[in-house]
Amino acid sequence: AFVFQSHEEDDRKVRRREKNRVAAQRSRKKQTQKADKLHEEYESLEQENTSLKREIGKLTDEMKHLSEVLKDHEKICPLLHCTMNFVTIPRPDALTSCLPR
Repeated sequence: AFVFQSHEEDDRKVRRREKNRVAAQRSRKKQTQKADKLHEEYESLEQENTSLKREIGKLTDEMKHLSEVLKDHEKICPLLHCTMNFVTIPRPDALTSCLPR
């Protein structure tokens, strides 16, 4: 009876170890998949970040250019130098009187 019981316990241990081994494999695979997914997400976010930085650079350059254009225009704009520029409701005749003829 003792030999039979020992053999039964051994079988149970073997089954339990196999079950544990399979569960550990499954867990490791799941962790690897999660790490791979996070790495892919990281790569995607890095690309998006690079793209957004490039766009910021372009928009900053455009803003500088438009600011220069506005600054140059303000120097010669007849409407800004007109004595009538304090009129709160612009009238067509007031505006045309400021324009060069």
